[in-house]
Amino acid sequence: MNFDIDEKTYNKIAQTIHSDNSPVGIDAKKTHILILKALSDLNEKVDRLENEIADLKRNS
Repeated sequence: MNFDIDEKTYNKIAQTIHSDNSPVGIDAKKTHILILKALSDLNEKVDRLENEIADLKRNS
């Protein structure tokens, strides 16, 4: 698995989740919402791909 991330993207994410009010420096709620949104998007993509594969199998 590749975890390399370009500096511009890294800084944008860091700025988005940053919180001066948190002892760890990030807004945990915002961070979790972003993670859950990304997982939801991935799940939708997997569902679409599975449906496309099933359609291809039926039509071949």
